[in-house]
Amino acid sequence: MTTITITYRIETAGSIEAMAAKIASDQSTGTFVAVPGETEELKARVAARVIAIRPLSDAAHPSWPELRAGDGQIKRADVDIAFPLDAVGTDLSALMTIAVGGVFSIRGMSGIRVVDMKLPQAFKGVYPGPQFGMAGSRRLTGVVGRPMIGTIVKPALGLRPDETAELVGELIGSGVDFIKDDEKLMSPAYSPLKERIAAIMPRLLDHEQKTGKKVMYAFGISAIDPDEMMRNHDLVLQAGGNCAVININSIGMGAMAFLRKRSGLVLHAHRNGWDVLTRHPGIGFDFKVWQQFWRLLGVDQFQINGIGVKYWEPDESFVESFDAVTTPLFDPSDCALPVAGSGQWGGQAPETYRRTGRTTDLLYLCGGGIVSHPGGPAAGVRAVTQAWEAAVADIPLDIYAKDHPELAASLEKFGSGKGE
Repeated sequence: MTTITITYRIETAGSIEAMAAKIASDQSTGTFVAVPGETEELKARVAARVIAIRPLSDAAHPSWPELRAGDGQIKRADVDIAFPLDAVGTDLSALMTIAVGGVFSIRGMSGIRVVDMKLPQAFKGVYPGPQFGMAGSRRLTGVVGRPMIGTIVKPALGLRPDETAELVGELIGSGVDFIKDDEKLMSPAYSPLKERIAAIMPRLLDHEQKTGKKVMYAFGISAIDPDEMMRNHDLVLQAGGNCAVININSIGMGAMAFLRKRSGLVLHAHRNGWDVLTRHPGIGFDFKVWQQFWRLLGVDQFQINGIGVKYWEPDESFVESFDAVTTPLFDPSDCALPVAGSGQWGGQAPETYRRTGRTTDLLYLCGGGIVSHPGGPAAGVRAVTQAWEAAVADIPLDIYAKDHPELAASLEKFGSGKGE
């Protein structure tokens, strides 16, 4: 029987075995009381089954405050439950509903987290996956043998289209490979997307005409109405653009599927809101599960924070996220380009290179770490590039900086590790 296997990290003061069986029952054929038509034959055909239980150390505190003093030890275990493909199918909304959505309402647990998901070959080809991914991003930017170096329009909010275009003009002259709208910038009254495109694209195209280098610019096109989002997409494509920022949590899986089927742009996913789902270690999702949905739906580039970020996420989480988006689901073409961001500057390059398997297959995204360089954005780009050269050559940054003044200035300013 072909199955979808979900791994849950269960936390309970009761029996782990009983709770695992309840999850399998409640999320497939079970009801609170036997009903007509509920047969052993039916259960054998479509019921979920517990296939493995791996005990973990007890929890010191409950993740949810359901337990009372004296309720006993809080036991934990990773539990594998197999859902028959015949019962779930390959629809991602059905998978989310059956295998994920309902488990958080079950009584008797003080925590539950979805930590792994293994999909069968039946999912291969059902969804389009990335249209461009890593290879397409490199082809469109012309970057080979090193990380793509990117930056963000700062300040994130408040700049009018002509002011944004002035900053973009300075950035594209810096040698940067990629620029993006901040995820908070979509089409506000002071900077409508149509006007922003009209102000920025001529500068990008003129630079390409003069130098042969087309800087990839990701415009924020997210909208709650899929038709409006497609109109935004078409504005970018018709103007000669090739990339868009998509706030995937905000638009939802259905809108993402709608967009990807019709898209001619590189889709750069910003995962704002993911923290709601994952920040508590005993509740929610591991990123390795959640990102599978979005890669199947067609994300090309996936922002995953970075080393030494300005937010809550530890370095280990970034490394796990990097591994997740670069591990094929079915074949290498379904991998997304990992995007390291959040407080990045050249100082994190050596550790990023080391912790990600000594690869340069990533987009290294620096906001203030480039635009706030003492020598200006062009010097900021050179400093980040020099840091990556040093990282790949295994030369300490302070040594490499002796012959590279832009890197030296960057180390002096951002040496505390705060890039933004």
